[in-house]
Amino acid sequence: MSIVSSLLSVTLVAQTLRMAVPYAAAATGGVLSERSGVVNIALEGTMLVGAFGAVTTHVVTGSPWIGLAGGAGAGAAFALLHALVVVYGRVSGIVSGIALNLLAAAGTRFLLRAIYGSSSNSPTVVGFRLPALEGAGGGARLLRVVADPTTLAVVVFAVLAALVVAKTAFGLRLRAAGEAPEVARSSGVHVERTRTAAVVLGGVACAIGGAALAFDQHQFQAGMTGGRGFIALAAVVLSGWRVKRAAGFCLVFALLDAVQIVLQNETRLPVQALSSLPYVATLLTLLVLLRRGGSGMSAPRGLDRHAD
Repeated sequence: MSIVSSLLSVTLVAQTLRMAVPYAAAATGGVLSERSGVVNIALEGTMLVGAFGAVTTHVVTGSPWIGLAGGAGAGAAFALLHALVVVYGRVSGIVSGIALNLLAAAGTRFLLRAIYGSSSNSPTVVGFRLPALEGAGGGARLLRVVADPTTLAVVVFAVLAALVVAKTAFGLRLRAAGEAPEVARSSGVHVERTRTAAVVLGGVACAIGGAALAFDQHQFQAGMTGGRGFIALAAVVLSGWRVKRAAGFCLVFALLDAVQIVLQNETRLPVQALSSLPYVATLLTLLVLLRRGGSGMSAPRGLDRHAD
């Protein structure tokens, strides 16, 4: 198969959608957190904790559904820690995020060794099997991705998050907490509670993305998120802190990820250069938008102003 036919195949579409799921989940979580005024660079660590929680729960119970719930709970608890430290402890969101990312990376590796006797990977899990859609063809792969419960969960969560932020009373309070916390507080909004709820909901979204990644690979691997949380954070910034736009950027980054896999198989270009394609594209996009005055990249005015 030629490079052109590979790039225009249904398989590439399936790969793109599959890779977009963790990105979109983390980006949704990032938007919820940062629209409320809490800087959250701990998306990477939250995904990692969610993936670990999902797999370990799946191993214990044998149920991917309970595993998904366990991962979501782990992500919520991890995000709650970030909220408590930042919102109530008045610690910088950047400092807290860096610390939590390091904690997630080291902590999951430690727990792998303690529970499974390996610092690199967990036992394998089945995940969500769809026997009716088994097959090696591109169409079968695409159907499996679309019908996968984790894909559906991320889509539903992203749609609901966009609607909640834009159309509900809670969303109004969330946006007020992020844009003008002093005004929101004087209007009776409990800014700290609103921000905490937004960060925790964002943690659930990130964790679902981590679970999707782990179930797709049928195990937890140390450091398996591989920078996806930071790519998602870039999508949040590029989108102007909008869920739907962020999901669109995530699709673009996932497409680049899928393309680099195709190029690895079809060309002799260095693997390291191809693997860096999504990251280079992210940096170039940020650079172009910044040179144009940051059009559409206006951050919430109260972002990380927790002492207000």
